[in-house]
Amino acid sequence: MSQTTVDPRSLRAPPRRPLRLSWADERIRAIVWQVLIVGAVVALIWWLARNTAHNLAVRRIATGFSFLQREAGLPIGEHLIDYSPTSTYLRALIVGVLNTLKIAVVGVLLATILGTLIGVARLSKNWLLSKVAAVYVEVIRDVPLLLQLLFWYTILQGLPGPRQALNPVGSVFLSNRGLKLPWVQWQDAHTWAVLAFLLGGIGTWYLARRARRAQMADGQPRRVWPAALGLLVLFPVAVWAALGAPWTVDAPALRGFNFVGGTTISPEYFALLVGLVTYTAAFIAEIVRAGIQSVSQGQWEAAQALGLRPGLVLRRIILPQALRVIIPPMTSQYLNLTKNSSLAVAIGYQDIVSIANTTLNQTGQAIEGIAIIMLVYLTISLSISLFMNWYNTRIALVER
Repeated sequence: MSQTTVDPRSLRAPPRRPLRLSWADERIRAIVWQVLIVGAVVALIWWLARNTAHNLAVRRIATGFSFLQREAGLPIGEHLIDYSPTSTYLRALIVGVLNTLKIAVVGVLLATILGTLIGVARLSKNWLLSKVAAVYVEVIRDVPLLLQLLFWYTILQGLPGPRQALNPVGSVFLSNRGLKLPWVQWQDAHTWAVLAFLLGGIGTWYLARRARRAQMADGQPRRVWPAALGLLVLFPVAVWAALGAPWTVDAPALRGFNFVGGTTISPEYFALLVGLVTYTAAFIAEIVRAGIQSVSQGQWEAAQALGLRPGLVLRRIILPQALRVIIPPMTSQYLNLTKNSSLAVAIGYQDIVSIANTTLNQTGQAIEGIAIIMLVYLTISLSISLFMNWYNTRIALVER
């Protein structure tokens, strides 16, 4: 057998040409065009800012964000942090941001679960289940989201009052004042238990990563679940017990014309959440269906030949491969749900858009108010995009 030798000099990268200050050099042309474009953008921004400042000065309109430290005098029904009308505009806007995050985070989780179930149901061999899922997708996607929000809010407003509230189970009451649920009286011991759970989650992730690396090195699997059980369950319970193990359930009870105690899910939040989840889930269902169908039919046949159950095949084989197709368009739906939450103003839910609009109407700081809204949604959208891109990179196929 003949052997050929390769000259090691041929494996070296070709020498780089020196940079010549000549228009004939494409690198010089690229640098010049980039400098000109950046300069044009900077000049345009400077002209717009100067023109805006001049027009505001001529009309004697105050600018700046000093108004954020003034008393708001704005009532807000739902707030995750302490707030009163005597608080500042800054605190009111923070409450609006938290309300927006509350609807966005919960909505994304519920829409993902519901959309995945409906997407799988569309591929079911059960004719009735498949057709019901298909009708749901077609109807929900063809009705404007704003009409759906108004529909759900009207239904909730048509419920009976607190005295005739629906009582489906236990201390749960549903009326036109919202959904009343029992709630644990929160104490410091619960906060420390939650922190212990988060630390346990970090420790479990680290141990799982070490076990995976060790298995890749010697091929021997290592059990992580005993340590995970201790870190995620026993450790938080031990912290909670060491601090007195408080457990007092505050159940709602009818007093006069309304309920007292427990926690309340307002009709505005409930209608917005249901509308956004059902609407976005219809689009997610189609994404999941397309992702599953993108996996070769041979994968199903090979798994069935091994005697695996259909549910196990879907969870362990099909969905992990389909995620590479599902994740990119799913990111767009998460962004759409977050931005669609601005329609909350139509049903009276006070998110960042509603509170910022009221603030700019009271203070006259229209430019600053719009800038705050843009900054909030830009930050949330970029955070979602960065996380989903990171996750998409982790699950991507890597050539070896």
